[in-house]
This record gives sequence, C-alpha cells and structure tokens, in this order.
Amino acid sequence: MLKDIKNIEPYGLGTYQYELPQELIAKYPVEPRDECRLLVARRRSGELESRTFKDIQQYLHRGDTLVLNDTRVIPARLYGFKATGGQVELLLLKKIDNAWEALVKPGRRVKPGTILHFPDSEVTAEVVDNLPLEGGRNIVFHNCFNEEEFINRMGRMPLPPYINREADQEDNFNYQTVYARQWGSVAAPTAGLHFTESLLLNLHQQGINIARILLHVGLGTFRPVSSEDIRQHTMHAEYYEVDEHTTEQLQQTRAGGHRIIAVGTTVVRTLETIYNSNSGFLPGSGETCKYIYPGYDFGAIDGMITNFHLPGSSLLMLVAAFAGLELTSNAYNMAIQQRYRFFSYGDAMLII
Repeated sequence: MLKDIKNIEPYGLGTYQYELPQELIAKYPVEPRDECRLLVARRRSGELESRTFKDIQQYLHRGDTLVLNDTRVIPARLYGFKATGGQVELLLLKKIDNAWEALVKPGRRVKPGTILHFPDSEVTAEVVDNLPLEGGRNIVFHNCFNEEEFINRMGRMPLPPYINREADQEDNFNYQTVYARQWGSVAAPTAGLHFTESLLLNLHQQGINIARILLHVGLGTFRPVSSEDIRQHTMHAEYYEVDEHTTEQLQQTRAGGHRIIAVGTTVVRTLETIYNSNSGFLPGSGETCKYIYPGYDFGAIDGMITNFHLPGSSLLMLVAAFAGLELTSNAYNMAIQQRYRFFSYGDAMLII
C-alpha cells in the first residue's frame, strides 16, 4: 500500500489497494475481546506502537470523552423459498414504511411479484419492486404480526462474505457490542467489538466520559467504492440520532480542553454530520450521507479507534483522511508484517 508516498494520487482508487494474505482475515474474534492487539498510531510524530487493546486505558486521559455507537445488529440474513423450491437469500437493509429494502440472491431470478415462503412459518415475503442497485428489492412481509420477533427467530447474523463461513450461535453474541441497545444495523460497528464491560467500567473509574450516539449501519458503510476517482463515489443514507445529553457532554469536553475519541468510523461520520464550526455539536436525527476522504477538514474528533479495513473501501479512505496517507500506509504495512488480524473480527488501531 502506498509504496511511493511522494508520487501518490490521493483521489485515485488504486492508492487504497493493498495485498493481504488470506490467512490474516479473522474468521473468529479473540477471546476475551480486549485481549486483541492494538496498533497505536500518533499523527504528529508518525510513531507506531504495538500493544494489547486493554492497554488503551494508558492512552486516554481524565476528562476525555469516548463516543460509542450503541446500535444493535439485527439477524438480517434470511433464507426463503420460491414456490418452485428454489432458495433465495435475503439481506434486509432497512425498513421504510411497511417495506424492507433488501439485497437478494440470486437477484436475476427474483422478480417483482415473487412470493417467498419460510420453513415452519405462515409468514411470506413478497417482492414488491426493484431498487436501483444490484440485487436490490423492496420486500413486504405478510401474515407477520411481529416482524422483530420473526426476524430474530428466523434470521442469521449477517457476517460479511470475507469471513467465508456460516454464522453460528456464538456470532449472536460475538458480532454484537456489549453495549448494543437499539435494533437496526445490518453490520456491526466493529471497532466497538473489542470492549468488555469490565474495560468500560475501568475507563469510567479512570475519569473517562462515555457518550453514546446511534447510527444504524447499512449499505452506505460496506458498499465498495468502484469509481476510479474516489470523489465520484456516493454514500447511501444511514439513519442517526444524537440526543441533547450527548451533545452537552461533547461541548463540555471541548470547553475543558479535553479530547473526543470516536469508537469507529460510524461515530466519526455521525459526529462530523452534527458538528458546526460556529455552534459546536447540535442534537438531532435524520439520515447522513457523509463521505470522508483525504482533504477533509475534521472538526468533531481528536482521535479514533478503528479496525483494519478492506482495500479500496470508504472506511480506509476515512482513516487515511484522519491519520494521513503516509501514516496509514506505514500502519497497514506494519500490521501485515507483524501478522495482525484484519477486518470485522480482527485487531484494532488507535489513532491519536
């Protein structure tokens, strides 16, 4: 990645590609969660240091505020059957009115009007119409009086395809942060997976403030960038909420000269959405299409915790925007050389 830093093109998609040995893609998390590895990257000095995640306590100071995304992952992958017996995979994305936006496989064979049946259930799913994305469909459930209960019973955790295995019962816990609250994400805010309840308690006792926002992770977060000029990429909208209590915490942190540390790219995007250089942090809810890449002027955060992201992803571009291209490149090269574990169930990086 970025082998010749002097001649890179910051807006070229190729800049964000790198080769990763397949065995470094984590299929399962470290247990306990906070025993994973942590790469600490310092923006000013460019220094890199390899630690264990629970050592993060040594890098946070009294008065700092750690911001968590307390969205809860839904078991969004369901398997239905057409009248012919053919299996169809549904990945629910988000609900709008009485319909769900979903990705279906095999998409070409599932046309509007198709009715899907589920084993041992009276519930059916009707494909209502197409969405303007590959495999995208609007789905309406029928004979379903409690959709949340039905999805929790029939669905599986939507593990990313690079994990290359079926979700099991352990993933119902492992692919969920310990502080998950509001049901609605189709992917985990993975930087938060490393926290244990005891680590959060220790941080609180250390004088670290814990603030919470909500962003339901959807297609916007995991959709790959395909434009050769990354500035041409468009993010899909994702729902967020930030209440007044949280914005007051953030304002007080800044007023006291302390740092705001975002846990994950979803928190970064949410905080940058609600931040105004004149007014500071403003409470609110709605949808954000915030897309951050090098050249972006950060105003809301002073540090971030993140995982190691896929080549060519908007998440990697956000990291490069905050850490700088050279430090990001050095960090990823070091992580590969030292056999860090990558992606959702992998190790973490603290950028300060």
